[in-house]
Amino acid sequence: MSMTPAVPPPITTDVAIIGGGIVGLGIAWEAQRAGHSVTLIDPSPAQGATFAAAGMLAPVSELHYQEEDLLELTLASAELWPGFVAPLVAAGHADTGFRSTPTLVLGADPADRTALSDLARVQLAHGLGVEQLGIREARTMEPMVGPQLSCAFRIAADHQVDPRGVATAIRVQLNIVAAENGRLREEQTSLRRTAVDLLHEELDNPSSRVTGVLLEDGREVHAREVIVANGLGASSLAGLPEGLELPLRPVYGDILRLRVPEHLRPLLTATVRGLVRGVPVYIVPRNDGTVVIGATSREDGSAGVSAGGVYQLLRDAQVLVPAVAELELLETTARARPGTPDNAPLLGRVAGRDGRDIPGLIIATGFYRHGVLLTAVAAQVCRQLIDGVTDLAWERFRPDRFSPLITPNPWGTATPPAQKAAQQIAPQTAQQAAPQTAQPAAQNRKADAS
Repeated sequence: MSMTPAVPPPITTDVAIIGGGIVGLGIAWEAQRAGHSVTLIDPSPAQGATFAAAGMLAPVSELHYQEEDLLELTLASAELWPGFVAPLVAAGHADTGFRSTPTLVLGADPADRTALSDLARVQLAHGLGVEQLGIREARTMEPMVGPQLSCAFRIAADHQVDPRGVATAIRVQLNIVAAENGRLREEQTSLRRTAVDLLHEELDNPSSRVTGVLLEDGREVHAREVIVANGLGASSLAGLPEGLELPLRPVYGDILRLRVPEHLRPLLTATVRGLVRGVPVYIVPRNDGTVVIGATSREDGSAGVSAGGVYQLLRDAQVLVPAVAELELLETTARARPGTPDNAPLLGRVAGRDGRDIPGLIIATGFYRHGVLLTAVAAQVCRQLIDGVTDLAWERFRPDRFSPLITPNPWGTATPPAQKAAQQIAPQTAQQAAPQTAQPAAQNRKADAS
């Protein structure tokens, strides 16, 4: 007679984070530093988009037309990164790869020069620091840059980090701190399981308070807050609020890692990126003598590495830095990044059908090509929400903004703002009734830039 394996007892934690990529890890790290116990749920932590990511912290270079609303968020996160990574370095994790060196942006032909010059004007109009250089100046900065280029720009505010190094450091540090606080079993902090369902206070009401997570093996994780940060997997999670739509699409990218021979080191001291015949390419140096070259962007549904993509990356990288031809190809990788209709993240709490935010649930996904860059601000936003603070500057990125059946009520009550206005509630009274909010420094930056 066969016996059904017993389901292990529940794990109880303050914050359960579904998803162990760079964003989920960053959220867990920030929450733990704020004094909360955390449990990270992921069968293969840091093996998705984080494994492939180049790690550019580049809000200026990454400014795209019609995505200006995202700029304020990316700038805020870039400012947070030095403080975000410093405690890891102080704890002895030296391999985060954080560099505050500037980024060099290059154009190959006259058309690339025109495109980059047009972008520079947009960047300058937003108050961003972009300095045009002569090719000779660019080659003084980075001697391996090719001589036959059309233009060069120096962006002092765009830096870099090693996502693999940061992910490893956070995972180790989460367990160290947890053990110091009496959570001695690794599974209390890092569960290598797949989350399949959200647990609710009311069993048949997906708009009731979220109280935990059900795992594939039947085990439960009970938590005061659940943060869904598992990228493309977020939309398939059972138990999401009724009417919530998370329109995520996979955007695949090919990326290469190459070893620099000793006689060519350092190939570069900072990130080099640019346009080659209108196609973007970047080369990011690592502390271990390798470089990362990327990245293609395709929505063809193919999870494998594209031969054409590898050829394109190597061809174009050699135009910017000819010595790339002499490097040893170590690794080709393809991963999917979670994109949204407006290419901005789904970040924050979500409302039920009555417009009120559902307690115990935070969504953090859809970061597309900005996952590493936005990790620091995503961690800060989630920590603030856990602690009962809502930063109104980021409400535009609410996860329920694509859900026509949900109309969030920022006042946190069942009475919509229009009705409150009709009732002529005094501004001071309304302010007292609203949830606690943070006045973001980002608003001052925007005013200074305009």
